[in-house]
Amino acid sequence: MHETKIKRSFLILEFINKIIADYGVTWEIFETPIIQGTGPQGIYSIDFYDPKNGIVIGGDYSKPTANNANKATTSDGGETWTLVGDGKNPNYKSCVQYVPNTAGKEIFAVGKTGVSFSNDGGISWKEVSKEKYYTIQFTDKNTAWLGGNQKIGKLEL
Repeated sequence: MHETKIKRSFLILEFINKIIADYGVTWEIFETPIIQGTGPQGIYSIDFYDPKNGIVIGGDYSKPTANNANKATTSDGGETWTLVGDGKNPNYKSCVQYVPNTAGKEIFAVGKTGVSFSNDGGISWKEVSKEKYYTIQFTDKNTAWLGGNQKIGKLEL
């Protein structure tokens, strides 16, 4: 059983588009519709607003302007995923975060292609900055910290 856990953890590290749940106590793998199979493709970030509602984002790191099959949401705790905004921006992103206390509607996504924002749960997005950041973390509804190549940014809403 321990070997199975290690093997499944390795799959996630290799960005194969599957989700492991339950904090490592028990393991389940769920298929996603996110692009996969060639080079650096897959899920690069996941966030849950609550135990049922979540979002994944990623894409193809080697083709950062492509935006097909790179965003999906779940409303059943990760068992099933639905593509959102397929073929529409944002393109490749490395991190996604829900804005706290927004009922799962407001989301920011960041990557080497800039910063994007959704106010409808990930269905549509607007580019808010061309700045390249790789990670974002909210400390409260009005403040987020961003990390990039030799820089840190503070987002105040």
